Amino acid sequence: MSIIAQIREAVASGRLAEPFRAADVRAACPGWAPATYNTFLPKHSAGNRGGDTVLFVRVARGLYRLA
Repeated sequence: MSIIAQIREAVASGRLAEPFRAADVRAACPGWAPATYNTFLPKHSAGNRGGDTVLFVRVARGLYRLA
């Protein structure tokens, strides 16, 4: 299952409450490479500098919700 699919499933099942931090995602979706938890959310948030796919909205520093 892809990372975003795991996050969406965790939110839908109630294991991950929005808004969430990287540490919350780590607890709800274990098993990814350690750096992934801190890079995936900002990399795919609205307004990211790299033009990557927007999957999240940053609601505060380090705090995200699904887009």
